[in-house]
Amino acid sequence: MSDLIRFDPWNDLRSLRRMGRFFGENAVTNLHDTADTALDMYETEHAVVIKLAIPGFKPEDVEVTKTGDSLTIKGEMKQESGEQDEKRNYLWREIRRGAFQRVVTLPAGKHSEDITAEYENGVLVLTVPKSEAARPKTIQVKTKAAEGKE
Repeated sequence: MSDLIRFDPWNDLRSLRRMGRFFGENAVTNLHDTADTALDMYETEHAVVIKLAIPGFKPEDVEVTKTGDSLTIKGEMKQESGEQDEKRNYLWREIRRGAFQRVVTLPAGKHSEDITAEYENGVLVLTVPKSEAARPKTIQVKTKAAEGKE
């Protein structure tokens, strides 16, 4: 009796990458799925915060653009070039090189255009302030005074 094997659509991609390592870097060029750029997004009272793990990138190699309710984050790590890289006989090579792109849809609501981007220890932190209209407001409940009291 044969065992059932669970279908994994990413298995072919992993096999292709392993094959690329075997045949050399140029056999498979710059295949990066979204799992390569881990992302966290959370909401505070005043902003939406997005954290993207992109170790090894320089801030000048990363670009963030906002279109409507979407943020596009893209970057490219340049390939090592020159005589030094050609002399190396790599036995294993996993450090990401090439380009990535992530598109993040912000939660519904009005967002400010004053987005800040900070990069530290391989993590890009984007802070998207909420507009005044999108922020929660506390409404004070008052008692109604009785009319015609004597």
